[in-house]
Amino acid sequence: MSAQDFLVELGTEELPPKALKSLGDAFLSGIEQGLKAAGLGYAKAQVFAAPRRLAVLVEQLATQQPDRTVNLDGPPVQAAFDAEGKPTQAALGFARKCGVDLELIDRSGPKLKFSQSIPGQPAAGLLPGIVETSLAALPIPKRMRWAARREEFVRPTQWLVMLFGEEVVDCEILTRKAGRESRGHRFHNPDNIRISKPSTYLEDLRSAHVLADFAERREIIAKRVAELAAEQKGTAVVPADLLDEVTALVEWPVPLVCAFEERFLEVPQEALIATMQDNQKYFCLLDANGKLLPRFITVANVESKDPAQIISGNEKVVRPRLTDAEFFFKQDKKQKLETFNERLKNVVFQAQLGTVYEKAERVSRLAGFVATQIGADAARAERAGILAKCDLATEMVGEFPEMQGIAGYYYAKNDGEADDVALALNEQYMPRGAGAELPQTLTGAALAIADKLDTLVGIFGIGMLPTGSKDPFALRRQALGVLRILIEKQLNLDLAAAVAFAVELFGAKVKADGLASQVLDFIFDRLRARYEDEGVDVAVYLAVRAVQPVSALDFDLRVQAVQAFRALAGAEALAAANKRVSNLLGKAEGQVPANVDGALLQEPAEQALARAVAAAETAVAAGGSYRETLERLAALREPVDAFFDSVLVNAEDAAVRGNRYALLAKLRGLFLGVADISALG
Repeated sequence: MSAQDFLVELGTEELPPKALKSLGDAFLSGIEQGLKAAGLGYAKAQVFAAPRRLAVLVEQLATQQPDRTVNLDGPPVQAAFDAEGKPTQAALGFARKCGVDLELIDRSGPKLKFSQSIPGQPAAGLLPGIVETSLAALPIPKRMRWAARREEFVRPTQWLVMLFGEEVVDCEILTRKAGRESRGHRFHNPDNIRISKPSTYLEDLRSAHVLADFAERREIIAKRVAELAAEQKGTAVVPADLLDEVTALVEWPVPLVCAFEERFLEVPQEALIATMQDNQKYFCLLDANGKLLPRFITVANVESKDPAQIISGNEKVVRPRLTDAEFFFKQDKKQKLETFNERLKNVVFQAQLGTVYEKAERVSRLAGFVATQIGADAARAERAGILAKCDLATEMVGEFPEMQGIAGYYYAKNDGEADDVALALNEQYMPRGAGAELPQTLTGAALAIADKLDTLVGIFGIGMLPTGSKDPFALRRQALGVLRILIEKQLNLDLAAAVAFAVELFGAKVKADGLASQVLDFIFDRLRARYEDEGVDVAVYLAVRAVQPVSALDFDLRVQAVQAFRALAGAEALAAANKRVSNLLGKAEGQVPANVDGALLQEPAEQALARAVAAAETAVAAGGSYRETLERLAALREPVDAFFDSVLVNAEDAAVRGNRYALLAKLRGLFLGVADISALG
């Protein structure tokens, strides 16, 4: 079967830059799905996306669908005809479904059958529908209408190129008649560009100052920005999202170095970077020490004969932005950071939970409580807590919300607060996402934990539990943050005590009955997914969860020990034995004796197990890690197996029976010191 290249390019007004890449990917995906559904084979398909165009090139696309045969089974012959041989409604309905007269239906077998050979259609006739369907399915939040037409798209369309081989596909899509005329760069080459055939598309546009390949433009920008930064003896700050957005703004990228006055460097560099990135789409430069240089890189969309004019224009535009940041910074510094709490007394955190200032007071006390347990300075943690939300009322954070915490750090340093207190004001929001940075100071860790626990307890306490689709207070992220800080920084905190203290601090604002347990369960439930991601079997998590550790670090140490225990030779047998012991103890009548009476040990196997258990108790009491404990207990496999092979636990003599239950309880207690390994069976 013959094949030809296919090209479709839809020209538009400038497309939304943040959505360009996703629109292009969706366009390609839709066309590939349409070709597959139509049975049209091809060698390769790729997408091209630029500010004013979306295009897909399909190489070696089959010119025609393959012929195919449709086989349909109908009702049983007995049900299709009555006793007199007349067709029933079932037979007539099947014939209608097949689109033929009943006489053409095969009735030779047990069921009615219909076979039809369908010749393949030419691809040229199918392509317009495939393209239209793909465009209609693009992820466009708001569609536009233009002129007096009813058609809708993300932006008004301007031209349409559709070539199959060297021939134009005759169609009209989104108000545009298909042709072979594209358009070049809006300024360098505004005339129409003739696309001779699909394979020359990229080069035809390149000659008209348009780089249609998104990936190529992105690479050019990244490489040139890095080179210019090196020339300035710095490195560029190039967030992936910003690079994609800038790539989507230009057809012919020309990066240029610009400058701003050094006086602006007295402003927190995070604010300067934020305004230059978010508002102006500039790439900022840092020196070898990570300090902001008074330089930035802009990416022009023209190759100017006088680039100094473009540079000057960008420097003129950025100056008011930086001046605003400077003004806010100076205004905020006119008063102590702590005084901003007065404004927060009138700012509601949550209607039922009070103001942001009341939250800060609770967090302060809770941070002090946490600090005493994790080895931090309680007074400094409390001080950080009372300052924690102050910067939310500052002019800087009002203008740059992403500066919360960061602004607090600078203002605290300006006020002469201790270094760890100042750092904690930013670290309270850590980790800011999955895998993000954790607090470096113990004061910051205490404050971050306290802030998150306060939110969890408060929101749960008023019944606003997260659902599968709604979690407006990011409670899952808050719980994961607490766990990450405690486990990865090796901090041993009694979460049960901390949560209980947090509940107490809320007083009558929350429904305290069962609240602490509910919050603890929610927090420890988050560990299940964490361990699954790490390749830890869910049975290991459940084995540890069964003994209800109150420390996240302790929980993790137990999980790692049980995971290692599972690899030991006797682990499976001991897990099964523990399950059997658990079942037996669950059915025991009356109180199981606390101690084993050696005089009542009759069988050699139970005597051997008693000695092994006593030796294990002594070894465990001597100390060691959970892993070492389970390795010692693994040696109990043989005496345990021998016990169950030769000893009847439910002996007729009540004293002997109780003594054997006491021995099994001792055995199970040894393992429960680490985890309920019966859950592994």
